[in-house]
Amino acid sequence: MNTEYDWITTPITAGLLRGALDLERTAHGLLPHRLPARARAQCADAQLAMAESQPSGVRLALRTRATAVELDTLPTKRHYVGAPPRPDGVYDLLVDGRLAARGSVAGGSTLTVDMATGTTGHRTGPVGTLRFTGLPATVKDVEIWLPHNETTELVALRTDAPVEPVPDRGRRVWLHHGSSISHGSDADGPSTTWPALAASLAGVDLINLGLGGGALLDPFTARAVRDTPADLISLKIGINLVNTDLMRLRTFTPAVHGFLDTIREGRPTTPLLVVSPLHCPIHEDTPGPSVPDLTALGAGRLRFRAAGDPAARASGGLTLAVVRDELARIVRQRAAEDPHLHHLDGRALYGEADYAELPLPDELHPDAGTHRRIGERFAALAFAAEGPFGAAQPSRKGPI
Repeated sequence: MNTEYDWITTPITAGLLRGALDLERTAHGLLPHRLPARARAQCADAQLAMAESQPSGVRLALRTRATAVELDTLPTKRHYVGAPPRPDGVYDLLVDGRLAARGSVAGGSTLTVDMATGTTGHRTGPVGTLRFTGLPATVKDVEIWLPHNETTELVALRTDAPVEPVPDRGRRVWLHHGSSISHGSDADGPSTTWPALAASLAGVDLINLGLGGGALLDPFTARAVRDTPADLISLKIGINLVNTDLMRLRTFTPAVHGFLDTIREGRPTTPLLVVSPLHCPIHEDTPGPSVPDLTALGAGRLRFRAAGDPAARASGGLTLAVVRDELARIVRQRAAEDPHLHHLDGRALYGEADYAELPLPDELHPDAGTHRRIGERFAALAFAAEGPFGAAQPSRKGPI
């Protein structure tokens, strides 16, 4: 700890955090979760456990005169066998809503993943310290966005002036659920994932339930969405169901209906937007699963390919084209009785022409520039005056 400042230590509590659905006390401190404990108890999948504990969209939100902030954390770094080392997770400091600085915490624990065998290993490491200085000495709102792709235990918060939670600003709350793209894969920072960018442009508060590899129409996720107070809900459905080769069309259709039914049990009139998959050439007409390209991995690059058989479409195999058509049909059917249900073709956010200009580096995930494009387009389409979220009024007073 730096002794240059007269530090005040403030307990990290739920009142100082935004974007988490649950907080777990650990031996080191506080671990934010993006799925509640009941949901986590219903699934033993290691991929989902990793994804939901990575705090995409989770941030400390403080009102303070402090000019210096220190945050002790215990991060968990990921290392993929055969791939280049991943950079340390990024923390974004926002002052009155504007990105003011970025930092990282070295060290921490390590999760080693062997993509070829599916095995993992864990090594515990030391707590590290993040430090921001030179902040204006006026009353301001300070947000520290935690790394979207790095599990982060919060250990201690220190400032050189008292802090209090940011008061409710009366902004609408937007809850978004999706895959690793919504989670933020390959974005350059936690406040510049496409959902975070869209939320900033629209002036709404984000709860990001983008779960890398975990957008699989799980009933426990639907219940988490249903039970979380939100004014606006969007669901980006499809790519994970294709690249896990989890379902056939016969099971996909009722699973989508069931997911929507569960949400509507508690949120009957909340604006609800169903978004179909972005353009992704390897799976447009070829079912999953997605598998690592071992040739690229041997050359030190992480890249994916489709391992399914295009002929499987005849027996209900899911491709992105099949999923888009079926989602559009489902929403048309339900919208006859649900005027608050809407549909957005994901290719309006990132289509074939975008891929030609900004290809997916690993054939599945967009880079930082593409995240910005998707976020800007989503804000323009969904939050426009005539868009599905444009004229929505707060609905949190409805049943939960």
